Amino acid sequence: MVLLLLLFIPGGLVAAFAFVGYGFGTLGRAGHRRAGREVWLRSLAAILGAVASALYTWGLLHVAGAVLDAEDGGADSSPLRPCRTPGQWERALRVVDYTVNYVPLRFVCETKGGGSYAAESVPRYVNPAVLGSVLAAAGCAGAAALASQRRAGDDTAV
Repeated sequence: MVLLLLLFIPGGLVAAFAFVGYGFGTLGRAGHRRAGREVWLRSLAAILGAVASALYTWGLLHVAGAVLDAEDGGADSSPLRPCRTPGQWERALRVVDYTVNYVPLRFVCETKGGGSYAAESVPRYVNPAVLGSVLAAAGCAGAAALASQRRAGDDTAV
């Protein structure tokens, strides 16, 4: 589990920079004044993909911190620190293990008897913002593909 986090965090950063480079590079090559609708939509889709990747990586950093806290032994290691919720100490005392869910991104505390609950380690805005950015990027990419097909259809009709 920790190995996946070690792969996803740098991968998310690389993806974010790659999307930003593609988005601004495409727009720069075409020139922002002469760029057509397809170029603007592709660039916007790439930049929104960068936002989604950066936000997801930000959430992964929070999960990695929670995993490091959970794996840390010592005098204050039981119950697991990430599973301690203010005002719900009894629930934290029943925690026996943890898992990490990657979609939606969260640190899950598993309790005795098969129950579980999500710890508050990932900021609440991360998952909805990632979903919104991904959907907006997909919409822009789809619109760019449609605009490109329409233009190609217009070129063959002439």
